[in-house]
Amino acid sequence: MPRFFLNLFRGFICLLTFVGAVHAETVHFNATDGLQITADLQKPDKKAEAAIVLFHMAGASRGEYKEIAKRLNRMGYITLAVDQRSGRQSNGIINETAKRAERKLGYQAAIPDLEAASAWARKNIDVDRIAVIGSSYSAALVLVLAGQDRQFADAVMSFSPGEYFSDRKLVRKNAKDIKVPVFITSARNETRQWKNFPKGISSPVVAFIPKGRGRHGASALVSKDASEYWSALDSFLSKYFQPS
Repeated sequence: MPRFFLNLFRGFICLLTFVGAVHAETVHFNATDGLQITADLQKPDKKAEAAIVLFHMAGASRGEYKEIAKRLNRMGYITLAVDQRSGRQSNGIINETAKRAERKLGYQAAIPDLEAASAWARKNIDVDRIAVIGSSYSAALVLVLAGQDRQFADAVMSFSPGEYFSDRKLVRKNAKDIKVPVFITSARNETRQWKNFPKGISSPVVAFIPKGRGRHGASALVSKDASEYWSALDSFLSKYFQPS
């Protein structure tokens, strides 16, 4: 390869590296019951005015968002990917919070972790607004908590929510009190699980049903149908939760 083109190619690679660079660190904070929570905080190089807190699905860890967080960072958002006490591992990343809990816990046991993560983000990340993404059981919990506490999030993105708890109306009872923009989606065959949730919400709701089969939870964003999910999510974020 001629030297001119070789140098041009190297410069292009350096530019991509710079544009895609993020500052990443692992942080720890306590839930109200004292359990220490582990999370990965990632910041894009440019100044960001909005952050998105990421909660994983059942049996998983913060590693569920390994690639998803990078894309959100490139879009200009700070991300905080959280290990909840209900989970195990994802993408080779062990759930450190669940490991500390030392026993298998139900989905609702993770509520203090979600609350603590939101509160920590508001206090420690220098941004104006906080959004949340939930996956599977945590997709249901973010709807519940957003309905209970206006300070929990300024926007909610819920991937494959459902009435997964002993109280089979828990999500519907609380979601009706949400006052912030909401994005709801799932695999195509899961739509029936959440089709009634938007009916009681007075704030803007985007209910996205993929044309393809899709996939359960936030993993839809790394599935073969990822492009249509990202297109819908980007449209929602652009309208209701821009990074700056």
